[in-house]
Order: sequence, then C-alpha cells, then structure tokens
Amino acid sequence: MNTTNPTTPGQEQGAKEKIKATSERASEQIKASAQDVGKTISEEAAGYAGKAKESAAAEVKDVASALRTAADQLRSGSPQERTFSQIAESLADASESIRDKDLGEMVGGLNSFARNNPLVFLGSAALIGFAATRFAKASERGQPSEESTAPTTSAPAGGSPGTGAGTSTSTGYQPAARPAGAASGVSTGVRK
Repeated sequence: MNTTNPTTPGQEQGAKEKIKATSERASEQIKASAQDVGKTISEEAAGYAGKAKESAAAEVKDVASALRTAADQLRSGSPQERTFSQIAESLADASESIRDKDLGEMVGGLNSFARNNPLVFLGSAALIGFAATRFAKASERGQPSEESTAPTTSAPAGGSPGTGAGTSTSTGYQPAARPAGAASGVSTGVRK
C-alpha cells in the first residue's frame, strides 16, 4: 500500500511561497536585530573613545602645564627654557586638538606634526618617556619587596654574635670588618 499524499502543483507553489515569505521575514528580523546591536556597540565605543579622548587631553594639558612651570624656573632665554616653552606650547595645542577632533583627524595631525617638527616631536616623546619611567619607579618604591622585608639571621664567617662585626640588619647592610689596629672612624681632632 502506497500512503503518499498526492499534492497538486498549486499546493506545492503555495507551500513554497509560505516558506519563502517566512524566511524573508526571519531574515528581515535578523538584519534589524543585527543593525540594532551594531548601532548599540558603535554608540558605546564612541562613548568610550570620547572618555578616553578627554582623559588623554587632560593628561597632555597637565604635562604642558608642568613644562611651563619648569620653563619658568629656568634662566630666561636659556636654550633649555626655550625648548621647554616650545614643547609646552606644542603640547597645549595638541591637547586642544585632541578635544576638538575625531580619531582619524588626530592621527593625521600627529603624523603631520611629526614630519614638520621632528625635533620637538622626538623631544616630547623622550620627555614623556622619562616622565613615565620616573612615575613607574616612584610607584615601585611604595611597595615593599620580599627581599627588603625578610630579616637576615645568619652571621658571615669571622663574625660572632655580640661583637658587632659581621652583623646584619633587616636592610641587608653589613659593615665591613676592620683590620686590627685600624681607627674606629671617629676623629679626635689630633693629627699624628
């Protein structure tokens, strides 16, 4: 016995059209959802970029201000004072440009500035590098390392407890042993 449902060409055509219409609606819904997600991501990225841009502009302005202060403390007319003043002025202009332009314009402007003022650009980059290094080193000093916090308890060869020779402190400093008959380092004011 054959149990196939006989379909007419009209029924097949109607089913195909329903499937096609359903797939088109689903496709439209997926496209709309993807566009909404893309728009949301784009808006959030623009918001983050705007915040980062403002933060960078504020940092550049602070560096320019610090350079102006340093230039004011140098001898008027000295090459260092002129260089610091020029770098400070360029950084202040860069700070305003950061606030006023979008990312693409800023990259183009930075490239053009570097081509037109290579010494100022390189000097600024070096100064920023030095400042970043100083900041990093200053940040390290605030955190004790394992070596400096671990007390040393062993006495070196030749030292004995209570004599002061060869003792160590928690900083790791060990005074050098003096040869017999050497002066203690205290001046009596009498010359031999």
